[in-house]
Amino acid sequence: MMKPIIKIGACIVLAFSLGAQAYAADGGNPKKGKHLYKKECKSCHSKGDNAGELTPMSKTMSQWDRFFKRMKHKGDQEAFDALSEKDLKDIHQFLYDHAADSDQPQTCG
Repeated sequence: MMKPIIKIGACIVLAFSLGAQAYAADGGNPKKGKHLYKKECKSCHSKGDNAGELTPMSKTMSQWDRFFKRMKHKGDQEAFDALSEKDLKDIHQFLYDHAADSDQPQTCG
């Protein structure tokens, strides 16, 4: 039988590990995000374009989380700010789900 203090400690560790992932893109629609990424982002973020190629695999999941937490777009902040909160959440979910260290890394096709 576990001592109560060990049970409490285990629960706290579990809560923090789940909580750390809670910020990770959550609640967005990755299919809609992929469509939005192709429509809103890919025109500037393709191979050979001024902004440089950027795909989900360009960053890790935590790097995508940091990017969307900061909400700073180096190139065209106005275009970024024009997107709705829901659209940004969907794009974030798509990029996060297919990041370099995800279970399903991919480009955006």
